[in-house]
Amino acid sequence: MAFAPVHSAVETPSRAFYREAMGVLNRAGVPFLVGGAFAFVHQAGIDRETKDFDIFVRPVDVHRLLGACSAAGYQADLVFSHWLAKIRSADAFIDVIFSSGNSIAQVDDGWFEHSRVHQVLGLEVRIAPAEETLWSKAFVMERERFDGADVAHIILAEGGNLDWKRLLARFEPNWRVLLSHLILFGFIYPSARSKIPAWLMEALLGRMQAEAGAPDADDPVCYGTLLSWSQYLGDVLGGSFRDARIRPFGNMTAEEVVRWTSADKR
Repeated sequence: MAFAPVHSAVETPSRAFYREAMGVLNRAGVPFLVGGAFAFVHQAGIDRETKDFDIFVRPVDVHRLLGACSAAGYQADLVFSHWLAKIRSADAFIDVIFSSGNSIAQVDDGWFEHSRVHQVLGLEVRIAPAEETLWSKAFVMERERFDGADVAHIILAEGGNLDWKRLLARFEPNWRVLLSHLILFGFIYPSARSKIPAWLMEALLGRMQAEAGAPDADDPVCYGTLLSWSQYLGDVLGGSFRDARIRPFGNMTAEEVVRWTSADKR
């Protein structure tokens, strides 16, 4: 199957389905934000091919969304109870995202309060904020997928407009993940380092300096599982580390982790 760039003028059954599904949600009064490639073109100025359509909703609205789409004749299923549902037609599917695979970037009112209105497939819709998109992408460091380039491109395009204080608050207490991307950005684009506020780099590097002589953490926890669902399993399954995704360290139950870890992600 050939996939068209977001701004392609070619009409396809998939695009018709995306528009129809958004109409269903609007009529049902289910608030949603457009994400994925259809938002990224506005957040980073990069128009790329896509095989699906992403929307973001609050967790409280997921079952109402599934009911409305089922009533409209679509197949609508809750795929993973901690972050993902899907709407399917004969031609395409829509990912309905209400958190992230590691359950860190949960969709809340702030996503909607800071969203922007743009034209998507001929409709006026709200797209996910650049800050929340950066936040969720920053943790994707799989062997087969690394979203670091997307993070860098958002900073390059929107660095002067980002609400950096709000973004830093999103990353707490995982501020090291943000710092790692900011350091890489300065390496990737040395002529654009000023896109990142000096106060932010100074604050985060100050935290690093303060920890330099501090003792190791008491709890043997592996936070690598927040970055990759598979590459740190040996550390937490029969290993000597606890899984940072599981409460009280993370937001997931042990059962949700088992289901997510064992799923076929092709």
